Amino acid sequence: MKTPFLFGRQHILLLSVLLPPPLLALALFSGSQNPGWLLHSDMGQTVLWQLRLPRALLAFLVGALLAWAGVLIQGMVRNPLADPGLIGVSGGAAVGAALVLWLGGTGLLLPLWLQPLAAFMGAMLALLIVLRLGQQGNSLHAMSFLILAGIAVSVLAGAIIGLLSYLATDNALRQITFWSLGSLAGASWLWVGLLTVVLLLALWFWPRRLRQLDALLLGEVEARSLGIDVPRLQWQVVVSVALLVAVTVAACGIIGFIGLISPHLARLLTGAAHRRVLPLAVVLGGCLLLAADTLARSLIAPAEIPIGIVTTLLGAPVFIALLVREKRRWQ
Repeated sequence: MKTPFLFGRQHILLLSVLLPPPLLALALFSGSQNPGWLLHSDMGQTVLWQLRLPRALLAFLVGALLAWAGVLIQGMVRNPLADPGLIGVSGGAAVGAALVLWLGGTGLLLPLWLQPLAAFMGAMLALLIVLRLGQQGNSLHAMSFLILAGIAVSVLAGAIIGLLSYLATDNALRQITFWSLGSLAGASWLWVGLLTVVLLLALWFWPRRLRQLDALLLGEVEARSLGIDVPRLQWQVVVSVALLVAVTVAACGIIGFIGLISPHLARLLTGAAHRRVLPLAVVLGGCLLLAADTLARSLIAPAEIPIGIVTTLLGAPVFIALLVREKRRWQ
């Protein structure tokens, strides 16, 4: 017999932080013999199926997609220091979300779906601007143009977000800041389904083109000599990275360094071949973000640290170490 549902949403949110993940995993596979009364109550089932499980799955999917984007962008520019946020898509998505939050702070009644839609539209606008600035003739003439265009768009996006933050009310300012730092608090089955579809599309499209990325690591001239259409491959990578980053930012805000750390760890374990690096990096990215989310919820429980802060604290030392290693190689 189930325990009556006697608690409010604030108690459910608090309980979702305190319940250990192993206990929740046990609830998924156990039967009625489970002695834990909590997990067989209405409250426990609500926490499990509506809060904890969608959040865990969303964390894994976001990490996997960011890692996938990291592998692609690093393979294209042949630089292990490249990050998916390099082309400015994250900044564009953040501007769209911040604009909706600012308008909501003015008293307008806006639908809940408008914020992720605006984030996605902002990401697409940033993509179009970057591609337009980085295009030379009918191809991307040099990756330096694309990188500089991404930096320019990121700087402009930061300035717009700063202006919106300055004009926002206290409540809207807090929401904009939290979104800019990244959060999985808005996890839902709808987002889990959408990101799963994106992951399946990437699984359908990219495995046949990984050998082309391997050839691109040798240089553009060598890749062309092997019969590879390099400009087309570069466009495919850029559009794919933009879409992968856009959907993750629309779901949970800006989360950095997952796309940098995961491919690096995968290369250390498997070598440089993309057919081995990509699947391992995707799994590592999902697990890393899931672990970071656990830290974000546990360090100052029942409060929650924005997950973007946790990933930055974990990723910045790795980035510095990579930078030092690359400097020594050049010297």
